Amino acid sequence: MSGEFTQGIKRNWRQFALQVLTVFAVGLTMGSQRNVVPIMGEETFGVESLLVIGSFVVSFGIVKAVLNLYSGKWADTYGRKPILIAGWVAAIPIPFILIYAPSWSWIAVGNVLLGVNQGVAWSMSMISKIELAGPGERGLAAGIDEAFGYTGVAAGAWLTGVIAAQYSLRPEPFYFLAAVIIVAILIAVVLIEETLPYAEAEAKAAADAEPDGGTRAADLSFTEIVKRATYKDRTLFTAAQAGHVENFVDTLVWIAFPIFLVSQGLNVAQVGVVVGVHSAAYFLQVYTGRLGDRVGRKPPIVAGFFLAGAGVLGMVLVEGYALWILFSALSGVGMALHYPNLIAVASDAAHPLWRSTGLGVYRLWRDLGYAVGAVLIGLSVDLISIDAAFYATAIAMFLSGGLVVVWMEETHPELGTHEPPSVDLEAENTPTEN
Repeated sequence: MSGEFTQGIKRNWRQFALQVLTVFAVGLTMGSQRNVVPIMGEETFGVESLLVIGSFVVSFGIVKAVLNLYSGKWADTYGRKPILIAGWVAAIPIPFILIYAPSWSWIAVGNVLLGVNQGVAWSMSMISKIELAGPGERGLAAGIDEAFGYTGVAAGAWLTGVIAAQYSLRPEPFYFLAAVIIVAILIAVVLIEETLPYAEAEAKAAADAEPDGGTRAADLSFTEIVKRATYKDRTLFTAAQAGHVENFVDTLVWIAFPIFLVSQGLNVAQVGVVVGVHSAAYFLQVYTGRLGDRVGRKPPIVAGFFLAGAGVLGMVLVEGYALWILFSALSGVGMALHYPNLIAVASDAAHPLWRSTGLGVYRLWRDLGYAVGAVLIGLSVDLISIDAAFYATAIAMFLSGGLVVVWMEETHPELGTHEPPSVDLEAENTPTEN
C-alpha cells in the first residue's frame, strides 16, 4: 500500500477527527428535530393523528434511504468530498422552512432536505472513517462514527428542548440549527480531504495478494452489487432486514416518545432528557464497535436486538420520570451494541472498490425502516393506542433478532465463517447458504 495513503486511525488522526466532528454536526442537525418538531405537530399545527405527524419521518426515511444508495455510487465515481459538500448545501433551507412553515405539510416537505443531508453527509463521513482506519479497525471506526453521530442527535434534542422550554417551540431552536449547518459547510469545504485514494490503495494491496489480481471480486456492476447485498447472500439479507427493523426503534423514539411522555405529564425539557439519554447511549458504540473487532460481529448484534426490544417494552410497563430515563437508556445501549456491527458486516463482505456502494445498499434497506416504521407506528397509535406502538416495535425487534441467530454467519475477517458468493452467480435468484 502506498505510504502516502497508509491506513490507521492514529496515523490519520487529524482527518479522522475532522470526520468525527462532521458526523457530530450531522447528528446535531437531526437531533434538532427529534424533540421539538413532533410536539409542534400537536401544539402549533393542531395535528391529532400520529400517522399524519409521522409523515415527516416517512418523507425523511424514503429520501435518506435512496440517497444512501446513490451517494455511495456517486462517491465511488466522483470521490467522497464533493458529495459530502453537496449534502451540506442541501441542508441550508431546513431551518428557514422550520421557522416559517405555515402548515404541517411544509414540515414534511422540508424533511426531504433533511433526508438528503443525512443520507449524503452521514454516508460520506462514515465511509471516509472506514477508509482512513483500514480493515483491522473497521468496527472501531464504525463505532466511533455512530457514537459521535448519535451523541450529536442527543445533544441536539436536549439543546433544542432547553431552548424551546426557555423561549418557544419556534423560531429560537432553529437559530441554533442554522449555525450548525454553516459551520459544517465551512469544515467540509476548507478542511476535509478526499479519502478515495485510501480505498484504491487498499484495493491494490488486496489485488497483489490474490492469484487473479482480485479482478473478479472487484468487477461487479451496480445492479449485481444491489442483488448481492439484498438477497443473493443470506447473511447480507439478514443484515439488511435487521437494519430495517432496528430503525423502527429510532422512529418510535423520534415520533412516539415525545407524545407519549407529554401525555404522561412531562414537560418539553424533561422529554428532551428522556429522548436524549437514548441517543446518548449510542456513544457506547466506540466500545461496542471495538468489541466486534475482537469477538466477532454476531454476538453484539444478537445481544443488542434483545436488549433494545426489552428497553422499548419497559417504557410502557413502568411509570415515572426516572424509570423512563432508565428504559430509554437500556434501549439505547441495545442499539449501540448492534448498530456499528451491522455496518461492519456489510463492510466486511464488500470489495474496497465498491464498498461505498455496498454500504449504500445496506443503508438503503436500513433507512427505509424509518418510513415503514413511521407508518406501522402511526397506524398502531391511531387504530389501537400509543402503547400498542411500543409493543409492536418490541415484538419486531425480538423476531428480527431471532432471524439473526438462525441465519447470519460471522463475517469478521479472522473469526468469520462467512464466504461471499461467487461473482458469476448472475442467474441465481435466491439467497445462498452462506
